[in-house]
Amino acid sequence: MADPELPSSNRGLIAEFTHFLVHEKAWWMTPILVVLVLVVAFILFAEASPVLPFIYTL
Repeated sequence: MADPELPSSNRGLIAEFTHFLVHEKAWWMTPILVVLVLVVAFILFAEASPVLPFIYTL
């Protein structure tokens, strides 16, 4: 007996998370994720640039 609540298809992580935000009304998590993505992008950018020694001293 399959549970009708469970999705039958494989969705991606972003699609699954978006579905969770919409149906659980957890929009307060969006700014946290945006800041997290920005920090990760900054770290990846700084890692490949000559700015890295100056960031370390901060």
